[in-house]
Amino acid sequence: MRTKALLLTAALSAAGVATSMAQVYSVNAVGYVNTVLHPGFTLISNPLTATDNTLAGLFGGGKVPIGTVVYKYNPGTGFAINTYTDDEVFAPDPTVTIVPGEGVFIKNPTAADVTVTFVGEVVQNTSSAHVVVNIPQGLSIRSSKVPQAGTATDLGLVGGEGDTLYQYVNKFPASGSGYTISTIQDGEWGPALGSLKVGEAFFYKAVTPIVWDRNFSVNSQ
Repeated sequence: MRTKALLLTAALSAAGVATSMAQVYSVNAVGYVNTVLHPGFTLISNPLTATDNTLAGLFGGGKVPIGTVVYKYNPGTGFAINTYTDDEVFAPDPTVTIVPGEGVFIKNPTAADVTVTFVGEVVQNTSSAHVVVNIPQGLSIRSSKVPQAGTATDLGLVGGEGDTLYQYVNKFPASGSGYTISTIQDGEWGPALGSLKVGEAFFYKAVTPIVWDRNFSVNSQ
């Protein structure tokens, strides 16, 4: 309970926790992405649509060390916490899903980097709709559904006046990790954000609900 409270406080104050990301080896209809989990906390997304987007499907089967903890933030109720146990299952709920556009904290309990490989389909336009991430009012964890790196502007994230994006910069093994915070003022992000990596999630605080709309097709890139 104390850990949960500390994480929620960190989320709300934008202080604490770590992110390190990804290399993309294929940006086709089907591909894979390697994401590095440094020791301690990381803020990541599921950048591809897998055949099984549950915790068990994404991280089970020995893909992460025993003792790994996943924290999924639910606006209004806080973090749902699941731990990878000695029985190699996530408890209490291995059916929790992480789909493209969402994000989670993940805690690597070891002293070494761990690489997680995501395999699945690249999200792209359908015949009737663009790629959309719905961002609710208030605080949430979000990510690009499209496996591309770039600034928020590069990735087509057009927020509302007063919206704030919290990007965690992981400086492991050096000290000084922390959030880079950018707010929309007079229609511009300021201060300017660095590039968001493939597989990186971030906190977003929206003044009003927004729709992150991407016109994306693999064949047109």
